[in-house]
Amino acid sequence: MQVLENISLKSYNTFGIEVKAKYFAELHSDNDIAAFFSALTPESMPVLILGGGSNVLFTKDFEGSVACIRSKGIVKLMEDEKHVYLKIAAGEVWDDVVKYAVDHGLGGIENLSLIPGNAGTGPVQNIGAYGVELKDVLYSVEVADVVAQHYRAFRPADCEFGYRTSIFKKQGKDRFVITSLCLKLDKQPVLKLDYGDIRKELEKVGIKTPTISAIRDIIIKIRSSKLPDPSILGNAGSFFMNPVVSADEYARLIQEFPHMPSFKSGDEVKVPGAWLIERCGFKGKRFGDAGVHKDQPLVLVNYGNASGQGILALAENIIASVKEKFGIMLEIEVNVF
Repeated sequence: MQVLENISLKSYNTFGIEVKAKYFAELHSDNDIAAFFSALTPESMPVLILGGGSNVLFTKDFEGSVACIRSKGIVKLMEDEKHVYLKIAAGEVWDDVVKYAVDHGLGGIENLSLIPGNAGTGPVQNIGAYGVELKDVLYSVEVADVVAQHYRAFRPADCEFGYRTSIFKKQGKDRFVITSLCLKLDKQPVLKLDYGDIRKELEKVGIKTPTISAIRDIIIKIRSSKLPDPSILGNAGSFFMNPVVSADEYARLIQEFPHMPSFKSGDEVKVPGAWLIERCGFKGKRFGDAGVHKDQPLVLVNYGNASGQGILALAENIIASVKEKFGIMLEIEVNVF
């Protein structure tokens, strides 16, 4: 492990924001992680752990230590009559994990195809798409506890999972470094087709009895048509979370906005943030090099030389406009530094 100084983070965040880290290291093993944290001093604090850099927005240089987890490995730990348990190193690219599972006939995460980032950041956000969340297939998470200086395992009940959140994003974000996770995948996949355009796309290509491979292909097609490739247009996927309102609040909203779409979320109602943003006139709008994507208003983009402050200012303008028009407060999904 080598600790470098004053390193550009432009290639380490998918927004492509040009900022620097005071100290920087790539960690390829548990030994690297232990050595990195044992070498920290007050001068090198605070610490930021990056995976694929796909869920961060830097608004200034990071005056501390940034570490990228680069560990690799997908190992079958065990299996039973119905399931196979895979241990995934935190540095594995998430979509490579999905491909591995699909290629081996293991179901449960095919709907999470093409979500950017590394496996280790998945539990932080409780990543989800098309009716599936990571918590649905997670068996355990192994972490380095940098406060207690030991390793420990979290079961799903310990992770405090919610909509795009977890203990690792909240009170544990400066304490726990995810080193690996174990997924419990199905030998006999149970397909989830009733979300988004999955069924419509299957019908379009004439697939009546889909496999998990076909589902993965369809979801890659759908996501690719709606979301910009970060290697071409800087972005961090959905910048905002879809807001959840009470049933009473939704009843008020639907009276004023009768065409407002919605989805049941327990006893509450989820409203598509993209619809709200579009109705406020931001879809496809550009403000210098910061903008709102032309197809998916939840996605903010960097057209080349936008600053993190510029993108954040655009986000705050959107939040204020949605609040004024609908009385709904959008919440930022990405981590802002």
